[in-house]
Amino acid sequence: MRFTRRTITSVPRGVRTGPAIALASVLLTAAATGRAAAQHRGSLLIVGGGTQPDALVQRFVDLAGGAGHAVIAIVPLAGDEPQATGDEKADQLRRFGARAYTLPLSGDAPAAGAASSLDSATGIWFTGGDQSALASALAGTDIVAAIVRRYRVGAAIGGTSAGAAIMSDSMITGNQRRPDSVGYYGDEFPLIARGTIEIRPGFGLLPGAIVDQHFVRRERTNRLLSAVLERPRLLGVGIDEGTALEVAPDGRWWVRGQSVVVIYDARRATITDTTAPVLGARGVAVHILPPGSSFDPGHGTARLVAP
Repeated sequence: MRFTRRTITSVPRGVRTGPAIALASVLLTAAATGRAAAQHRGSLLIVGGGTQPDALVQRFVDLAGGAGHAVIAIVPLAGDEPQATGDEKADQLRRFGARAYTLPLSGDAPAAGAASSLDSATGIWFTGGDQSALASALAGTDIVAAIVRRYRVGAAIGGTSAGAAIMSDSMITGNQRRPDSVGYYGDEFPLIARGTIEIRPGFGLLPGAIVDQHFVRRERTNRLLSAVLERPRLLGVGIDEGTALEVAPDGRWWVRGQSVVVIYDARRATITDTTAPVLGARGVAVHILPPGSSFDPGHGTARLVAP
């Protein structure tokens, strides 16, 4: 697993990173290993938000060791009511045979010594909400380093919505710049353009990628394409609601759940110069992957589920 300084410098000029830079510093220390360590990591289950099918909940428990063995910590710091949110998720996981508990909290923040509560966790789950709030809540704590250590020794790490966005090298915050000449209505991203999407460092558990959630349901194609074409070294991963991207210990990606994962691969594309008035590209590979499909991020090859 790696977390490079390239990720930090990819933040567009003028974006205030604040606590995200402090968080990235923790990750640079915690995640500086070679390829050998990456071969002994756990699994990721990255859910695109919405209602989680029972099969996805069961899958996470299985990845964390299975019923009677899985010990899962809930990190609910992206939401407005973290204790209630964490306890609700823990109750759900217990119904699937896991021992589950909420990360110790002091109000809306981690309690002192909360990182040590992760020492025996075989799974760690991030709930939904605001990914920027999650990053800010963990900045300056030793919790992220503890999560990275658990992942390296085989723990399953999962999350939904905001808990999905935080997984990648670079994180879409949900904020955007809004030119006066373009009308915006609610949760819309009407442009494929430079400098419109705010990006901050994520946790770096999914290197070389940038994740967007609620992808098909909320029509976020323009948002993710803008982010990827400005950062063509990163694979764009759009995960729909009720759907998960599972990252296996060998690095292969699998699609689970009900809908699709859309992947934009611009690593070999030709992209308009930064001085061009309109952002454009040719040769961008697009993969639309239903459940059961797989993707090899190293080679950029996809395999659809057998008919």
